Amino acid sequence: MDSELADIAVQLYTGSPTDFVTARNSCAADTDDPALAARIRGLKKPSVAAWVVNVFAHERASRLAEALELAEELREAQADLDARALAQLGRDRRALTDRLAADAVELAEARGQRITASTREAVQQTISAAFFDPTAAAAVASARLVRELEPAGTFADIADSIVGGGTPDTPKVAAKPLDEVTARRERRDAERAVREAEKAHDRVAREAATADRTLRDAVVKIEDLADRERELEADLETVRREAKRAREDAEKAETEQQTLAQRVQESEDDLRAAQDALDRLSGH
Repeated sequence: MDSELADIAVQLYTGSPTDFVTARNSCAADTDDPALAARIRGLKKPSVAAWVVNVFAHERASRLAEALELAEELREAQADLDARALAQLGRDRRALTDRLAADAVELAEARGQRITASTREAVQQTISAAFFDPTAAAAVASARLVRELEPAGTFADIADSIVGGGTPDTPKVAAKPLDEVTARRERRDAERAVREAEKAHDRVAREAATADRTLRDAVVKIEDLADRERELEADLETVRREAKRAREDAEKAETEQQTLAQRVQESEDDLRAAQDALDRLSGH
């Protein structure tokens, strides 16, 4: 990137928006380098919302650095799928975005620029975009925005079109001590491990409780069946005794029946003999 062009662009994009074209053309005319002059004349006039953000980025660089540091933590939380940290950082992001946008509008109004509600909203959305996309963060920090940005957009492929004076460098975000970063990550990993262990413990405890209930039900069923088995064995013994007595009675009855049948036969023979004797006496 041409640093001289970038410096000139910052001056133009943070100067009076109504005088932008005049100041740009005058700067190009005062430049001895024809190629640089042509590039200066090619700088597009920024929208009002982009100008507001440029002024803020130029005059409140430390405040913007705070926002970009939070944005980096937000993206790190998203990459680590840390839902709890993500929710907290999201709330912090919204609150900080509101404050930064209000400060940016205040700076612009202090310069005599009237800021409408729609412009204020565009400023807030542009600052918010820096939290979600590193290219947008670099564009906002450059103080060379040409137009406002959408929070849901991606800008890596259009970096040249959203800023003037060349693709911006990635903003320098104050690095946290390695031990702090490592400790935070290790704590998140430990918290995640605890949550997973708690879930596993709860699952095993539920399975153990189910197994206990199943065992108790099985023991009760075994006891019931054992009682029933004893009852059936007692009934079977009774039936066996009664069957034995019935067989004995049947044998006795059969013996008696045979004896009586024999006696009936004998009595029939005696009856016929007596009848024959009577008949002879009667002269028949």
